[in-house]
Amino acid sequence: MRFLAPCLAAAVGFAAAPLHAQEQPASAAGQEALAILREAIEVPTVEGRGQVPVMAEKLTRRLVEAGFAATDVRFVPMGETGYLTARYPGRDASAKPIVVLAHMDVVEAKPEDWERDPFTAVVEDGFIFGRGAIDNKGDLAMVTAAALGLMREGWQPSRDIVLVFTGDEETQMATTAAAAQALKNAALVLNADAGGGELAENGEPFVYTVQAGEKTYADYRLTLTDAGGHSSRPDDTNPIADLSAAILAVAQYRFPPQLSPLTKAYLEGSAANAEPEIAAFMRAYAADPTDTAAAEALSARPEYVGVVRTTCVPTMVQGGHAPNALPQSASANVNCRIFPGTPRAEVQAKLTELVANPANTIEFIDNGTIESLESPLQPEIMAAIEAAITERAPGLTIVPGMSAGATDSMHFRALGIPALGISAAFIKPEDEFAHGLNERLPLATLDPGVRQWQTVLRTIAR
Repeated sequence: MRFLAPCLAAAVGFAAAPLHAQEQPASAAGQEALAILREAIEVPTVEGRGQVPVMAEKLTRRLVEAGFAATDVRFVPMGETGYLTARYPGRDASAKPIVVLAHMDVVEAKPEDWERDPFTAVVEDGFIFGRGAIDNKGDLAMVTAAALGLMREGWQPSRDIVLVFTGDEETQMATTAAAAQALKNAALVLNADAGGGELAENGEPFVYTVQAGEKTYADYRLTLTDAGGHSSRPDDTNPIADLSAAILAVAQYRFPPQLSPLTKAYLEGSAANAEPEIAAFMRAYAADPTDTAAAEALSARPEYVGVVRTTCVPTMVQGGHAPNALPQSASANVNCRIFPGTPRAEVQAKLTELVANPANTIEFIDNGTIESLESPLQPEIMAAIEAAITERAPGLTIVPGMSAGATDSMHFRALGIPALGISAAFIKPEDEFAHGLNERLPLATLDPGVRQWQTVLRTIAR
């Protein structure tokens, strides 16, 4: 889950230097990241399989062998899953720690649908294939390899760094909520599961995103019921017909355009790399969010519609019980991605207004997500991130962004802890298959990815 965030005073475009492709990591650190990733892919940490503790044990073994004190590495079980913390001691134990966040769990994958077994790591054509390769075991492996390398060197940060690997980011995020409470004194969260680098078609870095916000995820169930009856005797009420009208009203409604400091910085920074026509609309909307033409032009593009406004879309329908009977019930799920700062209750009230049928109940479905905030962009933190990205790809455009999907950051942001998504994965959009078939990660991202994490940590905690 990744997107973009404001880079200091500048989200300015420069000519990007190429990252050369490679078939295997060249450095020992990159090779270690690959070994960790191979091992992680082959532990099917899918909900219901109880394998998160198995993966946590494998990571614990590596951390302790590299020099982490066994007492500083702790797995907290929560039902079939749990979360892992590893404390890297700093010089000032009283200072608020820095949290480095990633998740161990993955979404389900059906082997019969894949070209390769999703839970067998396969290195082929410059990629490593497998469920979790990009979401989020690849970055977890790079974070772990970076920490192992720093520990072996004897580097000591100015304050504690705490690795936090959660176990149900893809489902209820209960482990995240618990970890956030346990570390509510943190000064900063660096999330490996958001942001990241985009490669152009020729393989050169095109733009780097720092995620500083995300939309609030919300599902609402619309339900109509009726006594039903024989289909040969239709009457004035029909849950399916009435629900269809409600769904159409929701689908056709466009929430008002909104602009925040984060999305303004994203649009202004991204315009430098956008095609001229859309760049003009980006600049116009950033300057004036009441510019209807600019808002509509951006909303017509799938990559920008989520930046402009709250969106609600019907995603599932159920209704009826027999082909020759009047339906007794019909329901639909409406999935909303809500602009940060907009309460979910406000969106539910708008859905009620759109449906305009008191017989239609609208129920919020609680799935563990919470209302999302944006993180402030602290100049010294952004400078450290910029230094790491510049070291990796001199002159690369760095822009701010807001994710349309939910990440673990939300639970830390809700406690007032700044959280920034800074994935070290650099990938072409057409190669990214998070949650999809044949998920993969370029091998060429492992060497510089480990160095990126080490530079960020060395700079922030020097």
